[in-house]
Amino acid sequence: MTVAAFDDLLRFDLPDDLAAHEPPEARGLARDAVRLLVSSVDGDDLDHARFRDLPDFLRRGDLLVVNTSATINASLPAVRHAGGTGRREIRVHLSTQLSASRWAVELRTITAKESAPLLDAATGERLTLPGGARARLIEPWLGDRAQASIAGTRLWVASLDLPDDAIEYTRRHGTPIRYSYVTKTWPLCHYQTMFAREPGSAEMPSAGRPFTPDVLVSLVERGIRVAGITLHTGVSSLETGEPPYPERYDVRAATADAVNATRRSGARVIAVGTTVVRALETVSSENGFVHAGRGWTDHVVSSARPPRAVDGLITGLHAPRATHLAMLESFTGRERLARAYAEAVRERYLWHEFGDVHLISPDSY
Repeated sequence: MTVAAFDDLLRFDLPDDLAAHEPPEARGLARDAVRLLVSSVDGDDLDHARFRDLPDFLRRGDLLVVNTSATINASLPAVRHAGGTGRREIRVHLSTQLSASRWAVELRTITAKESAPLLDAATGERLTLPGGARARLIEPWLGDRAQASIAGTRLWVASLDLPDDAIEYTRRHGTPIRYSYVTKTWPLCHYQTMFAREPGSAEMPSAGRPFTPDVLVSLVERGIRVAGITLHTGVSSLETGEPPYPERYDVRAATADAVNATRRSGARVIAVGTTVVRALETVSSENGFVHAGRGWTDHVVSSARPPRAVDGLITGLHAPRATHLAMLESFTGRERLARAYAEAVRERYLWHEFGDVHLISPDSY
């Protein structure tokens, strides 16, 4: 999809107080006690439940595919030394690791509400990081491809000179990325799902956050299986009518086999998160069967490129005009998605990574 195509994403009014400002645990809730809005791809009924009720809306033989990427402390303090601007404290958000010493990064200016994109950096600019580390801006990532809504460069290729391995360095000196609706810094454990195995995501694959061992046991007892892929997420601050950037993924043979066996049996494949949809559809053939694969994906799922391997989706609630809404429309169509989101606003569901969850069921349940 082009930049212009993302101008037509779903718009709606989202009251500020419907942003989840803190993890549900801080509100006295277990992870699996967040609310679950259930809609279907081919019906107009809407159900309200708790996430721990998820097994009630699935069938024996269904397959849930989860993202096993672990979140890192991707937000780092930095000092900018830029010509006449003098010394200035900023934040650097690590988005995607490109090589052993190079990352795609986003620079953020510090504001009263945490940070905002910093768009006036220049090639060759140097930054000082904690612990004697340094960074140098090499070039806009992907040539800072056309972004009609942005005046300036958002993502840069940066060379990092670190005293440790990048993941260890972020563990020592970084914090989780947070945006203005989260009012304080929470430890990294609040940004991990129970499936997290391989560190690499700038931001949490949050659709998997409400899963608990109790929910998993209930699923298995009902004959619902779980398989994993890995897709390391980049920064989501890009997703306001802009195309998503490439991300690294790994779909292993065992997961591909499980998806294909599920489809052959007539059962349904349910992706836990938009990241899982993107990974599976990257390795999907026209008939919906998948093969193992790993690398970089720039695949964008939308009504123009609908899902072939995935039948349903568990996902969070996305902001107006967020890029992910194009994917959700490919399952439901615009009218049903708008109806579900209007219901979520009316019933005061909570948005964002610490909020409530939406199950788009493959059919009436």
